Amino acid sequence: MIGIVMFLVALVMLMFGFPVAFTFGGVALVFGVIAEGPDIFSFMPFRIQAVMENVTMMAVPLFIFMGIVLQRTKLAEQLLEAMGKLFGGVRGGLAISTVLVGALLAASTGVVGASVVAMGLISLPVMLKYNYDKGLACGTICASGTLGQIIPPSIILIILGDVMGIPVGDLFHAAMAPGFILIGAYILYILVYSFLKPEVAPALPADANIESKAQLYAQAMKAIVPPLALILVVLGSIFAGIATPTESSALGGIGAVGLAVAYGTFSWKMIYEAAEETVKITAMVFAILIGATAFSMAFTYTGGDAIVEEVLSNLPGGEVGFLVLSMVAIFVLGFFIDFVEISFIIVPILLPVAESLGIAPLWFSILIAMNLQTSFLTPPFGFALFYLKGVAPASVKTVDIYRGVLPFILIQVAVVVSIMVFPEFYGLVD
Repeated sequence: MIGIVMFLVALVMLMFGFPVAFTFGGVALVFGVIAEGPDIFSFMPFRIQAVMENVTMMAVPLFIFMGIVLQRTKLAEQLLEAMGKLFGGVRGGLAISTVLVGALLAASTGVVGASVVAMGLISLPVMLKYNYDKGLACGTICASGTLGQIIPPSIILIILGDVMGIPVGDLFHAAMAPGFILIGAYILYILVYSFLKPEVAPALPADANIESKAQLYAQAMKAIVPPLALILVVLGSIFAGIATPTESSALGGIGAVGLAVAYGTFSWKMIYEAAEETVKITAMVFAILIGATAFSMAFTYTGGDAIVEEVLSNLPGGEVGFLVLSMVAIFVLGFFIDFVEISFIIVPILLPVAESLGIAPLWFSILIAMNLQTSFLTPPFGFALFYLKGVAPASVKTVDIYRGVLPFILIQVAVVVSIMVFPEFYGLVD
């Protein structure tokens, strides 16, 4: 049982706020030496070398760089302004425009923090000005900002592709349908809610939009076409088989710099700061990966994986029972720990059981990715909630944010259930 005790100790330490990478590495070191002695880590240098030479994971810093550069080009501001004017005359139009901008930002930047902060600074004051319900406004921004976790290019999908041994391009392609369904579900909820309760999301008054339709469309196209072109280059090159995800991430980085030049926001200082921030985030991801590698090795040597596999393989309900339990476990863990830790620690434990039960790896991966997206919204440690609270006006209370995200959490859970029940509809199984 030493492996199970090791896992529980690591989980408790994470809940108390200890650094993730050092928690995994430290717990693995202590329990590994107790169980097998120092020789258990004799192959660790080779594992670290394999991590550093992983070509798939090279896409992580490149996509992060692309997202940070685009965030510094003020792309979100232009998109929100254009979309807000286009949809402002519709009841709930500002919230719908926020969802659409969140989707575009997801496909072009994928940086949750940047998306939530940008929309919180720009969209939230406008919605509050026109008497939108605080909960609806906050929930829409938080949910839209997290779309980058399921819509490619997504860091979660890259990590899951590496952990589960699935081509990242296949994961990107498979995630498109669930991503569009989720966007449509968000918009449908806003339309229905604002129809049933008009006071929560009133349409903008006619004089708030003084420009002609032609001018509005021209402005919207000017804001939308450049990032859309970048999205088509990055994802289109992958889906067409022209480039690997790693190669397309390099194209994305170059394209982001090109857009910065086109928007007039390019400077060498901006590039340096973006590169510096990329190194910090990448170092964090790979430090966690190395700590998780040590943890999984010690967990395996102590027999923890065998116990977990035996228990999960004998659950009542077989495949269905395992899927339900694993999704519930990931959902609950998402309340307390980050998607990176779940991907590197929990998923490798579940993977052998899923394989033994004959569950399609692509199906299982998309279920996990959609579930992990929910972790950004679930209180008390959902990062999107922290990001929005940090930039929201004083009139917006924490309870408003929590109240606002609950319907969107339920929508995400409903989409996860639909993927579980109807995988054929999403093209995830034959």
